[in-house]
Amino acid sequence: MTGKHEVGSDVDLDAEQVCDRQGRRVTEEYAERAAEEALRLARPGRPALGAVGQHSPRVSFRVPEQVRREAEQRAAAEGRSVSEIARDALERYLRDAG
Repeated sequence: MTGKHEVGSDVDLDAEQVCDRQGRRVTEEYAERAAEEALRLARPGRPALGAVGQHSPRVSFRVPEQVRREAEQRAAAEGRSVSEIARDALERYLRDAG
């Protein structure tokens, strides 16, 4: 790497005091949380709806324009996405129909 950031040997965070930009001490726990967060942010796409790391299948279908508008208005009013509303509706239908 170039600049002031260089890759080097591991640091013993118990023996050396290392601080972040806000002056907080970096501990092993802090470093683990930071690494997990970096990996979470680096993963492309939306989070899986089932088990972590598993693919969530996509379902799409067409609706009349008025239904789309109503779904968008309801989603906005509830602070949700149209996808969340559609998932809930489909799950409820399958549960009640079975």
